[in-house]
Amino acid sequence: MSYLLLAALCELLGCYAVWQVVRARQSPWWLAVAVLLLLAFAWALTRSPAQFAGRAFAAYAGVYLLGAMAWFVLLDGGQIDRWDLLGAGLSLTGALLVLYAPRAG
Repeated sequence: MSYLLLAALCELLGCYAVWQVVRARQSPWWLAVAVLLLLAFAWALTRSPAQFAGRAFAAYAGVYLLGAMAWFVLLDGGQIDRWDLLGAGLSLTGALLVLYAPRAG
């Protein structure tokens, strides 16, 4: 699960770097940072314990949602409500099931 957390952090930061160029009109050099972070994201995602890429991607979606919610609260100053908590909890539960549920055969 730690590689999925690393993947989420790298993707969030990489996308934020692009946001800085497009939305905040920052230097295009932010795009170099974005490329490096998004490459790190892709590498971290390949370290998932899932046997298949599709399962890794599905499990990652749950972890990413939690990271995005943390970003919303910690960096954007937002306030989450019970629906955010419920959705994030369901998403993380789904991620754990995708990764660690017993499989036939």
